[in-house]
Amino acid sequence: MQVSAHTNDVLGELDAVSIGRGISAGDFTAQEAVSAAIARLQSVDPVLHGMVCERFELALAEAAGLPASGSGAPFAGVPSLIKDNTDVAGLPTRQGSAGTSPEPMAEDGDFTRTFRATGLIPIGKSSLPEFGLTATTEPLSRPATRNPWNPAYSTGGSSGGSAALVAAGVVPIAHANDGGGSIRIPAACCGLVGLKPSRGRLPTMAVADKMPINILAEGVVTRSVADTAAFYAAAERHHAPASLMPVGSVTGPGERRLRIGLCVGHPLAGACDPEVVAQVEQVARQCEALGHVVQPIALPVDRQMADDFFLYWARLAAAMNYLGKVAFGRDFDRRQLEPLTTHLSKHYLWRCWRSPMAIRRLRQFAVNYQAMFAELDLVLTPVLATPPVELGYLDPALDFATALERLSRYAAFTPPQNVAGTPAISLPLGRSSAGLPIGVQFAAGMGQERRLLEIAFEMEQAMPWTFPAAQPAA
Repeated sequence: MQVSAHTNDVLGELDAVSIGRGISAGDFTAQEAVSAAIARLQSVDPVLHGMVCERFELALAEAAGLPASGSGAPFAGVPSLIKDNTDVAGLPTRQGSAGTSPEPMAEDGDFTRTFRATGLIPIGKSSLPEFGLTATTEPLSRPATRNPWNPAYSTGGSSGGSAALVAAGVVPIAHANDGGGSIRIPAACCGLVGLKPSRGRLPTMAVADKMPINILAEGVVTRSVADTAAFYAAAERHHAPASLMPVGSVTGPGERRLRIGLCVGHPLAGACDPEVVAQVEQVARQCEALGHVVQPIALPVDRQMADDFFLYWARLAAAMNYLGKVAFGRDFDRRQLEPLTTHLSKHYLWRCWRSPMAIRRLRQFAVNYQAMFAELDLVLTPVLATPPVELGYLDPALDFATALERLSRYAAFTPPQNVAGTPAISLPLGRSSAGLPIGVQFAAGMGQERRLLEIAFEMEQAMPWTFPAAQPAA
């Protein structure tokens, strides 16, 4: 059964842009919008388990402090959520782990400040798997986050809590971040728009900039392209990196017809699910009907690149494990870590001597990947090799070999953009025979978020999507 929080309140089925306009116009107050989101959350989260801690009173107080006509920010008074790997003053940052401290943070993180500057008001923090290390949100320290399209299925990861609650209609927009697909995968599983921006587009965690390759990008998941576009335009007023082409205001499709490379073959082994292939090919035909030129290509991805990325990913788990007290404070308890984190740590320690060459190859891969866009404007692929999987398929307590095999098959299309630092967007352009969303990915060269948003507007108009039907959770 689908789970939806939509009801006859001031939020209705409005997107974030429309809610912001309604508050600014005086149609309803920010307090009413925040109160409605809180009520929606309380109605469905006992089923979905998408929020890990709340700040209801603070959110209502912030809403009450806004002028009657709003603050001038486009999302002034719009309720939202921050993912629980990002610091919010007064709330703990648990990283989806029982090993981290429950003590509240003293101040907002850099991204949170940019997020708030757009006018968004966080009502709480959303769930993730431990340290965001896998493509499903099933931490062992709390109930699994469930997909509102069918609660027996995964929301994806790692931004699964945000995706579940946006798809269910609790809030129209929520924070997500992406180190290997963690914006795009939950967006694909939950039927949302999820744009992973270029490296440096938005501020990230301080630790990310110290990594040999910064694979992390901050962003949002939304129900409409307009909301994603408006967020990046608003954020750019407060964080505008000189090294990247400005995104600016994008309000509809672009006029230029594009050269699009199409790849539906699995980059590693085996084949993608036929339903996924059929959906991506349908999108390709739609692009051609709209006047774009689509041509088959092969991605510069092979087993060596995948192995190198996985070793790098395992390096992050090892850092969490062995440097946790440095990263998270003296209360960090590595004895509480989940099996997947500890197995990844061991995987890295046994192979750490390979790390320098792996990093060198990944840097060369980034050069090769970006070179594709000398001849292409966009690349069209699946987001995932299959439709959303059932809960338990990627359980963090699985034996390590099984978990690795399943993860590498499921989520092979999203890590390349993290290595290259280039943008990509997941769009909810299909449904499986089981009624679950299928995400389709458009990728672009460095700094080309505007191009991705323009094609997203065009596809939204040509192939409009829906959301879980309004009905009470049970």
